[in-house]
Amino acid sequence: MISKKTKYALKALTLLAESGWGKEPELISDLAQRGNIPKKFLELILLELKNDGILQSKKGKGGGYFLAKKPSEIKLGTTLRLLEGPLAPLPCLSKTAYRKCDECEDENTCTLRLVMKEMYEAQSQILDNITLEDMIEKGRAAHVAGMYFI
Repeated sequence: MISKKTKYALKALTLLAESGWGKEPELISDLAQRGNIPKKFLELILLELKNDGILQSKKGKGGGYFLAKKPSEIKLGTTLRLLEGPLAPLPCLSKTAYRKCDECEDENTCTLRLVMKEMYEAQSQILDNITLEDMIEKGRAAHVAGMYFI
């Protein structure tokens, strides 16, 4: 399960992307209101995203936060790993924090690892190929599909 922090981060990124790539920076207070996100919590989240290189900020009049990359370049898997840490169910499968399991004698024949590896690879295949732009398009498509026309 992803944390509330990650949900808020993805919502804020989506709002910034929907506003348009290369547009004016957005104030934290505006993002907090539009996304129904607690402002103080959002400040911490946006600072972390900035430190991770996903966002940039501008100080002073007309300042705020904006995407450091195009929405088509921001991968969901990368963002989740930055915010949540390793996504692998076992440390011996992690791309970013590999370590051998203490109780494992042979990774190649470990039945738990073999099954979890299949699950993790399927999950990674999806998360590492979905971009922020894809997420927005899925939302738009769902919105259109939910509309009734007469």
